[in-house]
Amino acid sequence: MNEHIALLIVDDEQIVRDSLTKWFREDGYIVGAAANAAEALRLLQEQRWHIILLDIKMPGMDGMELQQRIRDIDAHAIIIFITAHASVDTAVQALKSGAFDYITKPIDPDHLSHLVANAIKQRALAMENLKLKEQVVEFSKPDEIIGDSSQIKKVFEMIKTVAGTDTTVMIRGESGTGKELIARAIHANSQRRYFPIVTINCGALPEGVLESELFGHERGAFTGAQYRRKGKLELADGGTLFLDEVGNIDMKTQMDLLRVIETKQFTRVGGNETIKVDFRIICATNKDLELAVKQGSFREDFYYRLNVFTVSIPPLRERKSDIPLLVNYFVNKHKRAMGKEISSVSPEAMDILVQYDWPGNVRELENAMERAMVVGKSCTIIPADLPFQLSERNNEPSSGSLADMEKRHIARVLEEQRWNITHSADVLQIDRVTLYNKIAKYGFRKP
Repeated sequence: MNEHIALLIVDDEQIVRDSLTKWFREDGYIVGAAANAAEALRLLQEQRWHIILLDIKMPGMDGMELQQRIRDIDAHAIIIFITAHASVDTAVQALKSGAFDYITKPIDPDHLSHLVANAIKQRALAMENLKLKEQVVEFSKPDEIIGDSSQIKKVFEMIKTVAGTDTTVMIRGESGTGKELIARAIHANSQRRYFPIVTINCGALPEGVLESELFGHERGAFTGAQYRRKGKLELADGGTLFLDEVGNIDMKTQMDLLRVIETKQFTRVGGNETIKVDFRIICATNKDLELAVKQGSFREDFYYRLNVFTVSIPPLRERKSDIPLLVNYFVNKHKRAMGKEISSVSPEAMDILVQYDWPGNVRELENAMERAMVVGKSCTIIPADLPFQLSERNNEPSSGSLADMEKRHIARVLEEQRWNITHSADVLQIDRVTLYNKIAKYGFRKP
């Protein structure tokens, strides 16, 4: 176990160097010795030493100064100080500057062996932790942000620019463009990446529930609060809080959140204890917040607190050159999940996918590809496998007639409303009977 551990002894006393060298070589260590700082620095340049036994009092450069030089050469080296009885206070000071431990003269071989063994264990744990952190960084790379267009490259550059800071970020874009992916990419490349990113969908929760989700609550704070619960603010401590659909937060909660941003502290619902937190805020919205501020439904001070650095995600229709890359990505993703042999998309089907405007953006494209993978019978996706709105809209020539325009418009509304007849009729401003007649007239089929 010890044959791969290199141990360096730095002491101006010959008898100490000889004794320690003999002890540790018998235990199987690789051992080196230096009588002063200059010799030690030369040996540190020649090879890596895992553990360094360092005397504090030496002529010339003392052990305290040498420790700093060692840190510049190898930050992971573990240092154990050797000191006389009268220098214990100095050794304690050395511990504060990063030494593993210290031992006093005369040296007890068993005690020193125990210290070195503990140091080896700590080093092994530290190296394992470092590897795990590297794996976390690798795992957190934004693999699902696909694209090679100039628009998406600009987004990548903005992620790189802001990730290393603690600046509040507002991500803006239409529904389905991948705002949460961008938030996770920023977090994954930040100094907070080893702590969690906590997401809360502000548009999916009523006012009272959102407050409890954010701030947590004490037992008995309201009916049904049978136990204390930590909120998202506490869970995000050290990491990132992602506020999705931030434009839907009610005015009272906006004010409460603004106070947390400014003071870095809050109290749980129904509680009196002040809780301090440190997190970064990333928010996302598809709403016009400037208009909401003018209309009085969004606090101006809260808006300016959030709108420090903005990342705007282009809709898919503005970066159509990325569609083939996204299509191939989704084919491979769902191929593995479904266990299917589908591995390609025909040129005709790809042309249809590229020409479509994708009002639902990347989310709609993924849903269309998943559907095509489900119904596909061969190893290649063909136009017939695509949702009928796509294939019919792109395969039928446009006559420019009023009937043709009506057909295409009704097809789009049915698709957007997921074939909910009542909702579709409301959007088209016709009654349900008329809509059923139009469906029969144009031969529409529910997918």
